[in-house]
Amino acid sequence: MALIEVRDLEKTYTTDGIKTPAVRGLNFEIKKGEFVAIMGPSGSGKSTLLHILGFLDRQTSGHYFFEGKTIDEYSDEELAKVRNEKIGFVFQSFNLLARTTVLENVKLPLIYSKASEREWEKRAKEAIEAVGLSHRINHESSQLSGGEKQRVAIARALVMSPAVIFADEPTGNLDSKSGSDVMNIIRKLNEEKGYTVVLVTHETYTAEHAGRVIKMLDGRIESDFKTRHLPI
Repeated sequence: MALIEVRDLEKTYTTDGIKTPAVRGLNFEIKKGEFVAIMGPSGSGKSTLLHILGFLDRQTSGHYFFEGKTIDEYSDEELAKVRNEKIGFVFQSFNLLARTTVLENVKLPLIYSKASEREWEKRAKEAIEAVGLSHRINHESSQLSGGEKQRVAIARALVMSPAVIFADEPTGNLDSKSGSDVMNIIRKLNEEKGYTVVLVTHETYTAEHAGRVIKMLDGRIESDFKTRHLPI
């Protein structure tokens, strides 16, 4: 069974009576453990698709199945719960609390979880160690470099042991060295820990870390192919 499956997926925005299609008739599956990059120029529909897959928005028509269940069966409250428990997000802008330590930032998703408060620190420390930032654990996020901030964001995405990590242009605010380091961490999480990763990017060198690339243009899938890359 596919982790993610979309069938005839459509998303249309309406402003002042004018309809603008953003996603048009998409069909694909993503299996557990895959690393998929969704590529395309600005306006191609890739971010709209990510928002639907990450339960941040709903499709206009068609079907989206997650772990075999259509999201149409979920209320907004149920979607919020699944989003917190099953989805890890990594955004271009990091979205960290500035005057809060690395440890406290990574703990945040656990506040809304079933995990006991005693588990929070252990799980957060394990996630921070996974991204190589244990030596910065008590530093405030405002004291970190851009690359370190993105690693904190990855650790925060990991802390709930999600079914899938969605990364939206994770290297967009980084220099090439920091961007490469971040992508190597994401790839390691996929290859060594088995995390399913869906990456949105317009950068070819970033997409090359994935095992599969879906290229979008004008809201449609232009191509869908497997890549070859060397092990880390």
